[in-house]
Amino acid sequence: MPVFESTTDEMTEALGRSLAGSLRGGDVIALHGDLGAGKTVMARGIARGLGIEEAVTSPTFALVQDYDGTALRFCHIDLYRLDTPDAAIAIGIDEYLNDKRSVTAVEWAERLGNLCPKDAIEIKISTTSDGRRIEIKSERQLDVSPP
Repeated sequence: MPVFESTTDEMTEALGRSLAGSLRGGDVIALHGDLGAGKTVMARGIARGLGIEEAVTSPTFALVQDYDGTALRFCHIDLYRLDTPDAAIAIGIDEYLNDKRSVTAVEWAERLGNLCPKDAIEIKISTTSDGRRIEIKSERQLDVSPP
């Protein structure tokens, strides 16, 4: 499991851009971390790597934001306001998790419970005294360069 250190938002975003080069349609990125850890910054980097230039912000109140990239769509989902997998089902989460034309990033993915795909790319972001520690776990080999 690759582990990266990031001391700035720019470094975290660069890591997300690098990761995007290994992504393909149907990929789900499960983002984990405390409030303010950098999940949205990572999602913004992935979006940039997919060719999305528009503003990418946390969809905390909208729950889902869709963007058209150069080759793939990017679906950014924030489950912070949902407390059960049933609530995620109610917003149609299964459509996003099974969309082969998109890369889907889910903040607070632990709230999916068993709905989270077994092959999801797991990213755990934790804060450190120097910035962030970012662990990436995937069943397949990803070509990710350190920032």
